[in-house]
Amino acid sequence: MLRKLRYHFANFLRWIYLLYLKAHGIKVGKNTMVSLGAKLDVHRGEIIIGDDCLITKGCVILSHDGSAKMVHPGSNGYGKVVIGNHVFIGVNAIILPNVTIGDHAVIAAGAVVTKDVAPETLMAGNPACEIKKLSGPFPTLNCPSN
Repeated sequence: MLRKLRYHFANFLRWIYLLYLKAHGIKVGKNTMVSLGAKLDVHRGEIIIGDDCLITKGCVILSHDGSAKMVHPGSNGYGKVVIGNHVFIGVNAIILPNVTIGDHAVIAAGAVVTKDVAPETLMAGNPACEIKKLSGPFPTLNCPSN
């Protein structure tokens, strides 16, 4: 009974967190789960997350880069991160600005993604590099509705 209550309370908190992200301009697709421990840059730039994605604890998704102002004077440092549909991002992964992650991609735990990720690709490492190409059929994530 207590476990079931905890499960429903956690889902409620995730729902509130998704509302918070959406209120700050982050576009989140249907059936996408973002862990409460994930950190998404809600203050600058743009983040778009597709349908049926899973973003786990400790992930950091940045849409701005303060050093860009120093390297390119006159630039505001704002970027855009686009995450496709059916993407899994592992624990403590970091997604840097101006990156697009294709559909059905998997980002391994601890990876630092500095460049675009092709669809159906497993990426790992620092900086992240392609480990292998994935092939379907891909399962659908069954999360509570957003």
